[in-house]
Amino acid sequence: MAMTPATLALDSLGISYTLHKFDSEAAAGFGKEAASIMDLNENQVFKTIIFGDKNMAAVGIAPVSRKISAKKLATAVGVRSLEPMDALLAQRLTGYVIGGISPFGQKKVLTTVIDSSAHAHSSIYVSGGRRGLEICISPVDLVSALGAITAEIQSE
Repeated sequence: MAMTPATLALDSLGISYTLHKFDSEAAAGFGKEAASIMDLNENQVFKTIIFGDKNMAAVGIAPVSRKISAKKLATAVGVRSLEPMDALLAQRLTGYVIGGISPFGQKKVLTTVIDSSAHAHSSIYVSGGRRGLEICISPVDLVSALGAITAEIQSE
């Protein structure tokens, strides 16, 4: 079994999940690549994007099939505006590389918002903490493990 900060965090919470590995060839679009290789609906594979700057950061988790609305995410976390974080800063803040940023086991606990569409599925996939590693988890357990907010954050 792959041990990453994400899997260690879930194990420490006693949360049930399954791991799915695949060979990642992508230079970008990692979530769409995961959906394609694992033959999953893109609405069931969720990306983890860090928004903000060194002073205020938030995590948006939404289907790879849609974009995250910075405006809706900002509203959900109670700030005026947010923009996607610089990649290098996101990597330093989370401890993960771009394309492998997991919502679990990040270096710093950040306010997290999960798109409400997650609850349309019995299980969804999120990054396991490295490229080519996905965690399959129930949306209820995802929200619970992260103490996350659920809101509609995908763009129209």
